Amino acid sequence: MTMTSSVPPISGVVKLTHLAIIRAAGEDAVKFLQGQLTQDVAQLDLTQARLAAFCNAKGRMQASFVLFKRSPEEVLLVCSRDLLAATLKRLSMFVMRAKAKLTDASDDFLLYGLTGNAIDSIASSTQPAWTKVDIDEANLIFLYPGAGQARAIWCAPAGCLQPEGEPIDLEMWNWLEVQSGIAMISPPVFESFVPQMLNYESVGGVNFKKGCYPGQEIVARSQFRGTLKRRAYLVHTDTDAAPAPGQEVFHAQDSDQPCGLVAACAAHPAGGFDAIVSIQTAAAADATAHTGDRRLTLGSAAGPALALLPLPYPLLEDI
Repeated sequence: MTMTSSVPPISGVVKLTHLAIIRAAGEDAVKFLQGQLTQDVAQLDLTQARLAAFCNAKGRMQASFVLFKRSPEEVLLVCSRDLLAATLKRLSMFVMRAKAKLTDASDDFLLYGLTGNAIDSIASSTQPAWTKVDIDEANLIFLYPGAGQARAIWCAPAGCLQPEGEPIDLEMWNWLEVQSGIAMISPPVFESFVPQMLNYESVGGVNFKKGCYPGQEIVARSQFRGTLKRRAYLVHTDTDAAPAPGQEVFHAQDSDQPCGLVAACAAHPAGGFDAIVSIQTAAAADATAHTGDRRLTLGSAAGPALALLPLPYPLLEDI
């Protein structure tokens, strides 16, 4: 069940009020982040951005970021606004003697989401995901497409003019985000997933060749020993009530134990809701192979049915 083909091309600009920015600045800023995140920050150059996660000692994600360098000693980390204060506090606990300063820089920058022709009017051409293009004082970060639509984050110092383009609703942006198959960590799913449970290793969010960071052994073991039993999937439901991040997903034949959680969701423009769910791979395979009483459901075994949709990217099967 998919209705993306019935949605006309989406072009426009929206202020990303649900996101905020942590700034890491100083001589040791890159070195410090290198020891805290799943991403190889040291190898990141000024033409790139990356997805990254901050995990606890058990490899469970406490936050996720789109990060990029504005200069060799200044890194910006875009994350959920609702998690910024707690994440900033946790990261700051580890700075100690490092010559790095972490601050809430949300008021220092403007963040807008661009899609379709709005990108073309600013950049000379669409670039691959995680490419960073500097335009005067602004940074344009290309993201994974959603519903076949090019997407980018525009970040510029406060006081700059906002990017031109037709305004779109934040809910439409959120739907494109869900359609990209990449869920960012928000408070309802705090410490619910290791990165692979949201397919981060398949979309450039985990570097397995870098050094240690909190939870690194758990994350690596999940990949190399084949112990991962959950993955992220795209689903659609025609229910009138919106799924919510953190809501449980069930296999219709097991009313006692949930098989997964909703990680992100948004209203589909043509009706119903799309969501990213992290569920047991066995349950997903069974639901794909069978119909009727083998379906996936929302909230309880008797809840609304969830129809699996194709992921927009291939999963990384080997290193």
